[in-house]
Amino acid sequence: MPDSPDTGVPDVRETVLDAAGVPLSALVAEPAERPPRAVLVAFHGGGMSAGYFDSRARPGLSLLELGARLGYTVLAVDRPGYGLSAPHLPEGQCVADQAETVHTALAGYAAAHDTGAGFFVVAHSNGGKLALALAARAAGGDGPIGLDVSGLGCRLAVEPHRIPGPGGHGDWRRHWGALRLYPPDAFRLGGGLVRPVPALEAREGPLWPRMYPRIASRVTVPVRFTFAEQEQWWRCDEEALAALRAPLTAAPRVRVDFQPDAGHNIGLGWAARTYHLRVLGFLEECLLARDAAPAGRPRPATARCTGSGTGPGTEKSPSPGEEERDVPERRGDGPDRAEAPAARLTR
Repeated sequence: MPDSPDTGVPDVRETVLDAAGVPLSALVAEPAERPPRAVLVAFHGGGMSAGYFDSRARPGLSLLELGARLGYTVLAVDRPGYGLSAPHLPEGQCVADQAETVHTALAGYAAAHDTGAGFFVVAHSNGGKLALALAARAAGGDGPIGLDVSGLGCRLAVEPHRIPGPGGHGDWRRHWGALRLYPPDAFRLGGGLVRPVPALEAREGPLWPRMYPRIASRVTVPVRFTFAEQEQWWRCDEEALAALRAPLTAAPRVRVDFQPDAGHNIGLGWAARTYHLRVLGFLEECLLARDAAPAGRPRPATARCTGSGTGPGTEKSPSPGEEERDVPERRGDGPDRAEAPAARLTR
């Protein structure tokens, strides 16, 4: 959509990243008339595409438009195995290889574009696995400013065989929750976002609970997890959240939030704008902590982003009892009785 002199709507355009000869299709929106404060890199979930972060069901729901308005470049990437890379990677890639491919692509992007303070990753569902692996790959080095992950835990709320794969898209009710949580056009427009789940990604999916501790233990940047009120793929009880936080010992801050009035596909629902503002708020906190770091303390992405220190120059992640939580009242996790026009939509 081109810039409009009347509305000032940011331009969201298609672009292509080069990952050593493998093209990664993407959508990008940039702030007008000023360099970006940072670059938000967005990774979609399984069976979706980059357009997940550019909802047109109602004005104001697009992360690309909102981020550009507030001074950031937003780069929503079709993960390896999706979009233009699909012919080059017909079976997709495992999480570790996705991280290598995307790292190469982002390095090329940074060489040709102003990235401001650097990359900050926002990811949904299966895209969160890539986000964590990307941060773990760069532990202690050129990692992102921080991670903001929604729709991903470490303990499944379903049997592993029910995870969507090439043979099926899973239970659409678990992806969406109550239909009242989405604008009427979300299902019609969302149909154009659906893509096949690559075979390697599907086969690796059930292994995530075992893979997570090793990957998470190498993450050295702030991490925020968000669970929708009607999240139905991942457990988010106290025991599961303790397991989620436990291996993140090197992360300077770990936050778990809950998004009211939302289903698993937060970015396509009425709650998208609220969630995206919280994402940008977390990014601002990370930038503030870096800018305000005491003299002599490292200022890159590993700078601390929490005020829960136990003494001068020391800080810690909150324990389960200390964690700041915004837990909404649960109002029945079952979906509305109305049938969805696009029952095959996935994460």
